[in-house]
Amino acid sequence: MPDEERMSIEERYKYLRGQRRRYEVADREGKGELLSEMEAVTGLGRKRLIRLMGSEPRRKERIGQRGATYPDAVRRAVLVVAESLDFVCAERLAPSLEWTARHLCEWGELELSEAAFGQLGQISTSTVRRILASVPRERWRLPRSSPRPNPIAREIAVERIAWDIAEPGHVEIDLVHHSGRSGEGQYLHTLQAIDVATGWSERVVVVGRSYLAMAEALAQITEQLPFPLLEVHSDNGAEFLNYHLLRFWKQEQPQATLLRSRPYHKNDNPFVEQKNFTLVRAYVGYSRLDSPRQALLLAQIYELMRSYYNYFQPVMHLVEKRHCRDENDRLHTKRRYDRAATPLDRLLALCGEENDSLKREVEARLALNPRHLRERIYQLLGELRATPGASALGDVRQIIEAMHQHSAFSITLPKEAALSR
Repeated sequence: MPDEERMSIEERYKYLRGQRRRYEVADREGKGELLSEMEAVTGLGRKRLIRLMGSEPRRKERIGQRGATYPDAVRRAVLVVAESLDFVCAERLAPSLEWTARHLCEWGELELSEAAFGQLGQISTSTVRRILASVPRERWRLPRSSPRPNPIAREIAVERIAWDIAEPGHVEIDLVHHSGRSGEGQYLHTLQAIDVATGWSERVVVVGRSYLAMAEALAQITEQLPFPLLEVHSDNGAEFLNYHLLRFWKQEQPQATLLRSRPYHKNDNPFVEQKNFTLVRAYVGYSRLDSPRQALLLAQIYELMRSYYNYFQPVMHLVEKRHCRDENDRLHTKRRYDRAATPLDRLLALCGEENDSLKREVEARLALNPRHLRERIYQLLGELRATPGASALGDVRQIIEAMHQHSAFSITLPKEAALSR
């Protein structure tokens, strides 16, 4: 019997308690048939099943509890690192425990001995999962009509970026709307780009969907990427597929190949679609954002998230995908993932540590405290949720004036000339 179909111990005893009532009233022949059935279902021997049917089948309590393998200091360190990395899953957290703990010690967030560091380096994923289970969930992070054919789409190839590509620069992009329940007026958008090979992510605040706003946003993203752009994969939205942006790509990034998804196939952009929730919706939510203050706060949040996720958040990458059939001849896919690593570490492994742009990123990481980054992100999120929207349906001119006066963060906005068109 395959492991995924095998009963757990509690399930087995529950099943046997139900069968015992039938066993007590059955005749000799019926008891033999029941024993054969229980033997096939549970995998237990016939003699043991006969003994279990003699009394109420219950699991025996452990006489002596097993002692803890890791001391309380190590367990507390796991929780501090988990909180610093926003409670990622155990599979992503375990490989980064030792390095992140050492980094936090340099910032005075932890005090650990060398023995404790060694234990953090060898702790198993299942143990990390049990430690995380002790944290209350309250501390964790929150919860068509046929369009007219787009003529520009005929000039863009329909193709998917390979999931097992091992070269940075193959990027998926998408636009997330912050319109709330109404799509009227002007409101904020998030333009997000995800590198398939490394998981490197960039986010930019965009007001409206004009080609000028989109061109400035795309220019900012390409400037921030620490590697050259080779492929750009988008959906079929008109904000991406128009002659103005096609001219932009040919002039600004002539080496980049443009690709698009099949119509109505969101999973052709799986990496950015998944991050649209985990890195945008899970933080910002689904409310309408359309005021200058909201634009400023969201820009600051994305600036901090760029460092927080690319420098400190470990991600897993798919390394094997096999299609196979089970014993019932049902087709399913088995996936295997590699060891979790941060996007910056994946870039260093692929491009080498001599890359000048990556050297600057490494220096920037060493100068940052992930706990402080997370606290600041959540502080700004609280301010964003408490900030009211615009009194009208979103005044673009007010947003532009506010953002142009704020030079700390680069926000992509349409130029004033675009408003008169």
